Amino acid sequence: MARIDPQPGEVWFADLGMIQKCRPILVLAAPRNEDARALVVVAPLTSQIRGTRGEVYLGRPRWLPKESAVNVQGLASLDGSKLIRRMGTLTATQYDAVKIALRDLLGL
Repeated sequence: MARIDPQPGEVWFADLGMIQKCRPILVLAAPRNEDARALVVVAPLTSQIRGTRGEVYLGRPRWLPKESAVNVQGLASLDGSKLIRRMGTLTATQYDAVKIALRDLLGL
């Protein structure tokens, strides 16, 4: 089996369990060897775009089936074994917009 090595800014297809099923997620932070827990911090992507401050519009990159946005209000952490396959990577501009939205949402 190939080693899963997610990097911040990458979009992966992930198994989020029975309720949320499988969906694209954006990797925000990946575990390092020195971390106490091997959790990946993620934000889900959504095609139900509402245009709120909790979303970062991505358009429709060639590796996504629909127009999508990152839902920064849906932050979660999960075990890396839930990641199924890498779909693509956000542009630097898109990832910077996600960071700005996270800082705004969290008051950082």
